Amino acid sequence: MVNRMNFDIERNERVRKIEEIIQAYLPEQEGYQKIVMEAMNYSILAGGKRLRPMLMEETFRLFGGCHRELLEPFMSAIEMIHTYSLVHDDLPAMDNDEYRRGRKTTHVVYGEAMAILAGDGLLNYAFETAAKAFQAIQAPTEMEELILYKRVAEALAVLGRKAGIHGMIGGQVVDVREDADGVDQNRLEFIYHLKTGALMEASMMIGAILAGAGAEEVKKTESIAADIGFAFQIRDDILDVTSSQEVLGKPVHSDEKNEKATYVTIMDLNRASLEVERISERALQAFDSLGLENAYLKELIRRLIAREN
Repeated sequence: MVNRMNFDIERNERVRKIEEIIQAYLPEQEGYQKIVMEAMNYSILAGGKRLRPMLMEETFRLFGGCHRELLEPFMSAIEMIHTYSLVHDDLPAMDNDEYRRGRKTTHVVYGEAMAILAGDGLLNYAFETAAKAFQAIQAPTEMEELILYKRVAEALAVLGRKAGIHGMIGGQVVDVREDADGVDQNRLEFIYHLKTGALMEASMMIGAILAGAGAEEVKKTESIAADIGFAFQIRDDILDVTSSQEVLGKPVHSDEKNEKATYVTIMDLNRASLEVERISERALQAFDSLGLENAYLKELIRRLIAREN
């Protein structure tokens, strides 16, 4: 078990290093179109927990990965994709939020049109960034080089699927159709698994793939990440009711304002909390079943699910 003080120190140091990695891959603000780069960089440099690149990196460590030059482009790419989803999610056509991570949202600062383009730019630039892993491949033999090319290609395929219509975008589609189609618990679970869980799954799966994990290990990792994402989103529902804008860095009661169904509205606050505990325990048991050690990652999973912000 990692004690609280040591964990907080470790987490802050990891976040600092992740920030450096992300900044190294950001586009230069130049040319006639530099306003979109400025909006992209404003969005991604707004801070945040950097959970997805952190989960990717720690899973890479869990499986004994040693080619960090392949990992870092994907760490940056996953945060770019996550950020673009937030930029679009905050738009008036979606959640219409004016604050994110304690400051004005991108569309409030740059206008709706530029926010849409900044989101589009981040999504496209994420894949341009991830593809740089191919250029970083170096190996002493042709066979080892081919193995690394295969890992990067597989990681790119996972990134595309989990970010797309079969992943995060698919979940968002069902979410925005909620008013037209109605929502029940099964549909809500579908939304949560795709809209929130898919990028968590991508993060941990890519970390495992780039480290050289086997197919069964990657499949188990996907299942663990799915539960983490699911519990994380239910916890988010709870915090939207119980927390404050000062603590969260974004508006609270936004689900109620937008008349959105959540686990709290469907199940009630107490039952939603019990569901978080049940799913969390399942994820941690599955993590232990891998038979691998990363005390920091295990504690990170615990804290993600029990977080207060």
